[in-house]
Amino acid sequence: MDEDGAPDNPGDILYRVPIRTGQKDNYNLGVGFSITWSEPLDKKLQEQCKEAAQANIDLMKQTTANKRLDFEIARLKNCGELMKQGIQFHPRSPYYKVCADVVVNNPPGHTHPHYHTIPSVSSSSGTQNATPEQRGSSDAALLGAPLTTGRE
Repeated sequence: MDEDGAPDNPGDILYRVPIRTGQKDNYNLGVGFSITWSEPLDKKLQEQCKEAAQANIDLMKQTTANKRLDFEIARLKNCGELMKQGIQFHPRSPYYKVCADVVVNNPPGHTHPHYHTIPSVSSSSGTQNATPEQRGSSDAALLGAPLTTGRE
């Protein structure tokens, strides 16, 4: 150091002091190989575990199917009730397709075309020679309809 108290060459190594540590060089080389073979002693437990896993998978699939069915029935019911009331999404709406496959068969005030058949009555009671008025009256009576005429 100079008279000013500052080192002349700051950061330089000024001297070395040898210290005995007892450390020696050590070289090591290790090569290893390992194999493990495992054989279950009780295969019955292994089969039971596989069966339990499959049963659990089947249960989860059935639960999912039940929830899907509940969802579809609720969708069908809600869409049908709204359609009966005349409420639906606009065809350009992205939600229109939610109820697009629901069909209401019997909306209020609407009846589907249907037909009734009136059975023909065979005239085996001796009405072949009757007048048309008598045949008509006799046939209507056989059908069970009320027999009325304009002349009373």
